[in-house]
Amino acid sequence: MENPLLLFPQLNISASKDKPYYKVMKSAIKEEPHKASKSGAKQKRNRLSLLLQKPEFHEGDHLGKPGNLTKAASVSPEEAEKWGESFDKLLSEKAGLDAFTKFLKTEFSEENIEFWIACEDYKKSKSAHELLPKAKTIFETFIQKDAPKEVNLDFHTKAVTSQSMGQPLRSTFDAAQSTVYRLMEQDSYPRFLRSAPYLSLLQGRPPARALLRRRSRSFTVSDFQSVRPDLTVW
Repeated sequence: MENPLLLFPQLNISASKDKPYYKVMKSAIKEEPHKASKSGAKQKRNRLSLLLQKPEFHEGDHLGKPGNLTKAASVSPEEAEKWGESFDKLLSEKAGLDAFTKFLKTEFSEENIEFWIACEDYKKSKSAHELLPKAKTIFETFIQKDAPKEVNLDFHTKAVTSQSMGQPLRSTFDAAQSTVYRLMEQDSYPRFLRSAPYLSLLQGRPPARALLRRRSRSFTVSDFQSVRPDLTVW
C-alpha cells in the first residue's frame, strides 16, 4: 500500500505527519451528507474552514501561520516588480506564490490556488496507480457538487472532468485547472497588484497587514470574454 504522505506533498496544508491534507479532506467529506441544501453547503464549508484554522492542522505550514508571510519583506523591490510582469511569473516564484495565497485568504477564495497547486502535484505523479486516489480526493474536495472547497467551473468543464474519473489520466484536470487559472489571472491577480501589501513590497517596506474582505460574487469565464484586465499598479 502506498504511503499516503506522498499524495499531496506540495499543498503545504498538512495536518501533521500522520494526518496529511488529503486524509483531512477525505474525513471531512465523509462526515458531511452530499445531499445538503444550499444553506447546509455553506455551513459545511464554514465548519471545514474552522477545522483547518486549528493549530494542529498547520504544523510546518508556511501558508497557515499568521504573520509568516511577512517573510516576503525580504523580497527585493526588483523581485516583487517581476511578479507584475505576468501571472505565470508570480506563481513560478515561491515567495510570489506565498504572497498571492495570503492575498486570496483575505478574500476567502484560497480554494482556487489550492486547487491549482493540487493539480500541479497530480500531474507529477510518478506511477499510474497514484492517479486514482489523488484524482478522487481532488474531485471530492474541489469539484463535485457541494464539495467543501468547490471551485467555480462551467457545466461543460465539470461534466468532462466527471466523465474521466473512472480511469483518470494525468490530463484529467487540465481543463478545470486552466479555467481556474484564467479566473485568478483576470480577477484576483489585478487586485493583488493593486493591494497594499504588494505596493509595500515594491517600495521596499514590510507588507502592510491586509484587511479581510467579503468574497466577491462568483465569476465565470464568460464574464471575462473580450475583456482586457487592467494590470496597472497604482
